[in-house]
Amino acid sequence: MHNIICFFALIFIYAPANAFDLGDLKRLTTPQPSQPAGNAGIAALSDGDVVNGLKEALTQGADNAVANLGRQDGFLGNDKVRILPDAVRKAEPMLRTLGQGKAVDDLVTSMNRAAEAAVPEAKTLLVAAIKQMSVQDAKQILTGPEDAATQYFRKSTEPDLRTRFLPIVDKAVGRLGVTGKYNRVAGSASKLGLVGKDQATVQDYVTQKALDGLFLMVADEERAIRTDPVARTGYW
Repeated sequence: MHNIICFFALIFIYAPANAFDLGDLKRLTTPQPSQPAGNAGIAALSDGDVVNGLKEALTQGADNAVANLGRQDGFLGNDKVRILPDAVRKAEPMLRTLGQGKAVDDLVTSMNRAAEAAVPEAKTLLVAAIKQMSVQDAKQILTGPEDAATQYFRKSTEPDLRTRFLPIVDKAVGRLGVTGKYNRVAGSASKLGLVGKDQATVQDYVTQKALDGLFLMVADEERAIRTDPVARTGYW
């Protein structure tokens, strides 16, 4: 229950000044003899306190996740989310030996730029999901696993995010010439026997990787808050 208490602590750092302070929170989260640790604090909070506090924390988190990825090198400069297709990864050493290193670099850069262009579209949908959060949703997130909020976001927004991302990615890959570059690299890799011929379209591939990267970063931030919220103050 330590993580739940920490998460509450962070929530109230962001709560309005007239809400509970950390001293109030400590008293609320001190269990009575008949109650398990953490449950007393949750029970003592009103529905409005729980929902409003959680929404404050998650809104800040969504803003930061989108801002960190939806900028130049947000994907390309982050090894956790950098887009590098298997076709490219497997063929890269051979292709560089054959003098096609620049084609590989251009392709990888272009695909990541397309994802970076799409991610800012996520902010509206993530904020909408937060606004629609019910009291039950909030309490399940607070008492759930370390990625409970991320699961909520993914369930609530992923289909609509895909719909919004795809045309932006499609436009970006067209403008950057990604399709031709991808086909050339994948074709070379296929001829070398490094990948199969059946590949998803580059648009679908980049869109899915953009979504995966977004939710990965949201999960990372949620985990950090639950583990050490004081150190993350001002970030989420």
